[in-house]
Amino acid sequence: MSLIPWRSKQRENEQAQSPLVAFRREMDRLFENFFREPLWGLQWPFSETGQWMPAVDVAENDREVTVRAEVPGIEPKDLNVSVSGNQLVISGEKKQTEERTGKDYYHSEIRFGSFRRIIPLPEGVDTENVEAEYANGVLTLRLKKSATAAPRRIEVKTKG
Repeated sequence: MSLIPWRSKQRENEQAQSPLVAFRREMDRLFENFFREPLWGLQWPFSETGQWMPAVDVAENDREVTVRAEVPGIEPKDLNVSVSGNQLVISGEKKQTEERTGKDYYHSEIRFGSFRRIIPLPEGVDTENVEAEYANGVLTLRLKKSATAAPRRIEVKTKG
């Protein structure tokens, strides 16, 4: 779903405008569309440097933090997962597996190379109690919370 930027509802009479104003409006529209929806969809899932970045979902409940990362085409042995302070670091490398000869490409979106995602963790995560599972191109990490980090209810007393 794309968000459409707000535009003024007041429209000048398009026939009464000079050709220069119409040209400027069209150029503005072209630039807005280019930066909102770049050619070939290269804005996502790439970082600002153009490096491939896997999509990540993070969920939290009272017992654990669950992180799911889409890493299709990457072997589990090529993934590195570590916890440093209050950050979860997922890195790895997607290797090009075969070389195709005799085929011409007009457009290619498949990316190869290394990646690194740093996910901030909430307070109270037990970094010694982490489970990692890889299935169907999805890396799932479960980071248990320590018992002392569990929220507890504090009773409010009234005077009198």
